[in-house]
Parts: sequence; structure tokens; C-alpha cells
Amino acid sequence: MEQHIVLRVVSKILLPFIFLFALYVQFHGDYGPGGGFQAGVIFAAGFILYMLIFGVEKTKKISPMLLLERIAPLGVLIYAGTGLISLLKGGKFLDYNMLMVNGKPASAAVAIEGQHLGIFLVELGVGITVTSVIVLIFFAFMGRGQANV
Repeated sequence: MEQHIVLRVVSKILLPFIFLFALYVQFHGDYGPGGGFQAGVIFAAGFILYMLIFGVEKTKKISPMLLLERIAPLGVLIYAGTGLISLLKGGKFLDYNMLMVNGKPASAAVAIEGQHLGIFLVELGVGITVTSVIVLIFFAFMGRGQANV
């Protein structure tokens, strides 16, 4: 891919905007369309573009497989941990109203803050897991037929 200078330059220009848009989708998910899954796919698409243009080895330097293998379950733990915290506080699983409450009835403002925090944490966990799993799957497909991948 060394001879394709236009692809390399254009991708270097586009990648920051792709990742910035993914962050926008991630953090805007509780206010409108978007969220963790969509942001995770956009992040993964950015990594896959980088991998296609610059190669698997350079991509493994910026996001090692061991790191991705550790991050994938971290997203699931964030998601499940949010539900467990609300259970431990006396609510139902993923009852976001309980996240800002200390065992007493919540006012509407406190409940809304808890809902925003809960949605943010759940979407963050989903985004982390989706990004890492899609990139790991693509690493696996790119490594087929090679001895040491």
C-alpha cells in the first residue's frame, strides 16, 4: 500500500473526523438517535480503514490485540455493573432512578440525573465492547492464511 499516496493522505485527514463523529454519536445517544452500538461501529470502521490503508502490523502497534481482548469484557462489566449497582441500592436491574438515590425516594431532578448517568454508563459499555469485538473479528479475518497472527 506504499504506492497509494492519495489514499494514505486522505485517510490521515478523514480519520480524526471519523473518530470525532463516533464520539459525538456516543455522547449524544441519550438525547437523540445514536448511542453505544452505533458509535462502536463507527470507531471500529475507523480502525478498519486504518488497517486497510496502513496494514495490520501498524494497527497492532496502536491497538494491540491483548488490549482489545481485555477491553471487550470491560464493556460488559460496565453494563452489568450499572445494573448491579441499582440492584444493590434496592431497585430493579438497570433501574437508573436508583443510581443517584441513597435508599430513599428520589425527587424528579435526582431521578433524571440518575437516568442520564445510567444511560451514559450502559452506552459506554456497549460502545467499548462493540468496538473491540469488531476490530478483533477483523484482525482474525485479516490474519487468515498467515502463520503468526
